[in-house]
Amino acid sequence: MRDIRTLLRFSLVAIVMSLTLGVAGCGSGSSATPKTSAGATASPASPADVPIPDGVTTMPESPAPPLTGCDASLRPTGPLPAAGAMPAGSTMAKIQQRGYLIAGVDEDSYLFGYRNPSADPSAPPLVGFDIDFVQQVATAIFGAPGHVRYKALTKAERLTALHQGAVDLLADILTVDCQRAQQADFSADYFDAGQRVLVNQASTVQGIADLAGKKVCAAAGTTSIQTLADPKYRVLPVSAVNWADCLVMLQQGQVDAISTTDLILLGIQSQDPYTKIVGPRFTYERHGLGFPKGKGDFIRFVNAVLEQMKANGTWTAIYTHWIGDRLGPVPAPPPAVYQ
Repeated sequence: MRDIRTLLRFSLVAIVMSLTLGVAGCGSGSSATPKTSAGATASPASPADVPIPDGVTTMPESPAPPLTGCDASLRPTGPLPAAGAMPAGSTMAKIQQRGYLIAGVDEDSYLFGYRNPSADPSAPPLVGFDIDFVQQVATAIFGAPGHVRYKALTKAERLTALHQGAVDLLADILTVDCQRAQQADFSADYFDAGQRVLVNQASTVQGIADLAGKKVCAAAGTTSIQTLADPKYRVLPVSAVNWADCLVMLQQGQVDAISTTDLILLGIQSQDPYTKIVGPRFTYERHGLGFPKGKGDFIRFVNAVLEQMKANGTWTAIYTHWIGDRLGPVPAPPPAVYQ
């Protein structure tokens, strides 16, 4: 019975991940029990025998970086300019003249930024919570959605792309902290979340305290992996390239849990119904859109777009569509904190 359930589970996840991430799930897709050359049934592989995804490392312990109030952004200077008529010489005018906005995004975070499973050739290539915010910014510049070129980035590549000016903005579930503020600037808070734990349905783990001495996976380049490396949690942090790798390792028994903010965990759990989110939040994290340094006019512009979205109900509509009440009642939009 357990083998059948495991097989169904991998098959379901392979289908979902192939639709949303554009890649296959885990395993070969065969439903047959492995056979030896003599035709006998082979013993199931242990977690140690299953290949680990590329780029996975076990993190050494190190203290999590402190948060010291670096979440204040630049206040909008007035009403938004008319779409299609950006102020001369502004960053927005340069984007308008180019003809498209360059947005750094994730294509591996279900519900936030992932490959559109629609077969309609006219459908947008990426969809999700963050993608909707990018489209709102593009609409404010150009007067219509579209006009966006997406640059898919891993979590470890995000800040480098901002520091190098490779993107105009980053919409990628980015927690705002002082360490990151040395490399990039941020919009006002556009959603709040907190770190929790995802485990298999059969697990008796009820929260982070039950994972002492156990392997817990998070994506490289995230505050989640930094938090797990804090000795006070007493876990063995395992760093993977992306969340899909963490899910595969959980399914294969190579890690005991995945831990990141609950909104990301909701997307992972939606891909595998044999998992569950457990325990209370043990961090509180504000999230911002990221910008290269020196783009103050664009940050003020985007903050004005966010203020408009919060006031006219667009923010609530986007949150309701992608997250809904699956983690509790739909919250009010987070208040902005300005310098």
